[in-house]
Amino acid sequence: MSRWKTKQEIMPKLLLATNNKGKVKEYKKLLGGLALTLLSPTELGINAEVVETGSTFADNATLKATEMSRRSGLAALADDSGLEVTALDGQPGVRSARYAGENKSDAERVAFLLEKLKDVPPHKRSARFICVIAITIPQGEVILCRGECQGIIATEPKGDKGFGYDPVFFIPELGKTIAELSPQQKNEVSHRGKAARKAAAVLKELKL
Repeated sequence: MSRWKTKQEIMPKLLLATNNKGKVKEYKKLLGGLALTLLSPTELGINAEVVETGSTFADNATLKATEMSRRSGLAALADDSGLEVTALDGQPGVRSARYAGENKSDAERVAFLLEKLKDVPPHKRSARFICVIAITIPQGEVILCRGECQGIIATEPKGDKGFGYDPVFFIPELGKTIAELSPQQKNEVSHRGKAARKAAAVLKELKL
């Protein structure tokens, strides 16, 4: 017996290729205006992680999007993002999630970073967040979108929103860390928000 399909069943599907719940939540907000059904790997029963062996954010984003598209048979969007600190010669970079060691909490990563910068004066604590998004369709090309956010590393964490290094990433123009911003404010200025707006424009043109 046939039944009417819901709007969600009719819309093309896009796999958000990350197991990070914070990222999934952000992307569902950032891309929520598109005529797409946004799915996480967990919702599809895909639990395996893709090993990030690339030397750049673009390499890792491409690896994840391509592999998750292959596994799911769906178009996939993946990102790789991280923090580059000028006083640390661009570290932690692509190792941002593993900078303090494997399986560390966000609080432990922040504490490790602050310890590295304990003797660095405020005027030398400049940093930037970088996000590269890769979009791929099964057996198709990979399209890359990049976003950046400039700031400085604060001397102590402030704010309880966001995740990762957000509590110590201070944006002088706003007088706040990213963790002190509302989700809407964060999406306006963040590296991921900027890259996602470029990705949204690409997705509108693709025939998924």
